[in-house]
Amino acid sequence: MRCPYCSHTETDVVDSRDTDDYRIRRRRECAKCKRRFTTYEEVDKEDIFVIKKDGRREKFDRHKLMSGLEKSCEKRPVSREQIEEMANWVEGKLRKGGKKEIATDAIGELVMERLRKVDDVAYIRFASVYRSFTDIDSFEDALRKLKRKK
Repeated sequence: MRCPYCSHTETDVVDSRDTDDYRIRRRRECAKCKRRFTTYEEVDKEDIFVIKKDGRREKFDRHKLMSGLEKSCEKRPVSREQIEEMANWVEGKLRKGGKKEIATDAIGELVMERLRKVDDVAYIRFASVYRSFTDIDSFEDALRKLKRKK
């Protein structure tokens, strides 16, 4: 590992810990300049392909998942850590399912399942885009279902 400060190639690992299912956080110290920095080691994951509503296929993109969660939780009392945890949970479910292809509908349902437990408003925001509410009746129906589950 090359030091990001002085480019020296000798570093020592001073601390190592698991962060989630797929990564290990390592705290390193440069043998030359003695500065510390953090690196992450993660499993090289097999690609999952998402089947879009129009039939197209594209690689699963965690950044898109995070973006959708962030937009839903904007100006809500949901921390960055909670958003990361939700994304980790959804991605973990997808990977543990063992499928190489998964429909966007299935991903959306997983996201909504998690959002419902974290914040009702964020859940409704996501559902309104995901389910494409076309009129006030469909929106009211979603609110009624949410209230019944409480």
